[in-house]
Amino acid sequence: MQYKYLCNAIFISIVCFLSPLICLGTEQVKYQNLQQNVPSLMESIRFKNDIHYCDIKIPLDHQEIKESLEKELLLALWDRPQVILWIKRSARYFPHVEHILKQHGLPLDFKYVPVIESALRPHAGSSKGAVGYWQFLKSTGRRYGLRIDSKVDERRNIFKSTHAACKYIKALNLQFGSYLLALSAYNMGEYGLEGEIELQKNNNYFSLYLPLETQRYVFKLISAKLILENQERYGFYLKKSDLYPVFTFDKVNFKSDFKMPIALIARAAAISFKAVKDYNPELRGHFLGKGDIQILIPKGKAKGFKERFTTNYKNWEKTYKTKFHIVKQGESLIGIAKAYKISLFSLLRLNDLSANVMIHPGDRLTIE
Repeated sequence: MQYKYLCNAIFISIVCFLSPLICLGTEQVKYQNLQQNVPSLMESIRFKNDIHYCDIKIPLDHQEIKESLEKELLLALWDRPQVILWIKRSARYFPHVEHILKQHGLPLDFKYVPVIESALRPHAGSSKGAVGYWQFLKSTGRRYGLRIDSKVDERRNIFKSTHAACKYIKALNLQFGSYLLALSAYNMGEYGLEGEIELQKNNNYFSLYLPLETQRYVFKLISAKLILENQERYGFYLKKSDLYPVFTFDKVNFKSDFKMPIALIARAAAISFKAVKDYNPELRGHFLGKGDIQILIPKGKAKGFKERFTTNYKNWEKTYKTKFHIVKQGESLIGIAKAYKISLFSLLRLNDLSANVMIHPGDRLTIE
């Protein structure tokens, strides 16, 4: 009997000792299998099939072109967190971008431009002043119909900026006769590219010497296309539930005879101020200008909006009275804010001023 108990005790001890090792071994096998599903960097740049961008075959038999693509693809794959964000955000915005590209008769490969330009972020900005999904400069954005002022910056609107980008790309393609040259001009400016073509007596994209950033630009776009169209080939295994949902919304239209607080719209839609700003990243500040206005709100929130807005607007309109203060000698913004018992922040916002602005005697400030 004692021998039987001893054997049982030894058996239980062995099981307890080996169980963690067995589990650890299972986890190691799973990890090894996962590693096997992520190709090596060298395998990733072994191009087995022809590569096309905007229906143009990329001549990988030219060594310098192959090297350029290898470089950009390796750099993109090294930043795996960024690629994951590309994939997740593309699920949100690509359906809308593709629809607009089709409307303009452009190749769908142009949808990778905002991926490289902004990583599909509305508030992305550059040191040169480019802003939004497609990274428009103010001058170019306005030339193609975008409103850009202290109240609204439509470079941050995915729909309007994509329409403007399509018009711009079509104009560049008409000017240079090639989508790859059009993309180069999109990056460096049409006047700069025009000058290089004239000086080099050459309009072949693959043999033009362009600024280094522009030389890399098209190959970055091709790399984004390769990865996003062949995600598992490059070791990205995202489930449908991992992706961001498609951007859906309701549109609401209204008119205001006054400068109106965005918070009033939020209350009418039964959402937060932040939600209004997130759905309409082109809106700047805390107020909407006068006139006809269209706002996007979360899907389903349009029901009852008109009635709530009408009620809230009438109540706000009754109490709305613009007050002004004429600046006197020696006054400061802080002193004026204290005198009217409002915050300096509110005073600056009401007058679209920055904190370091200079005021002068005779200036008229809105108080409420």
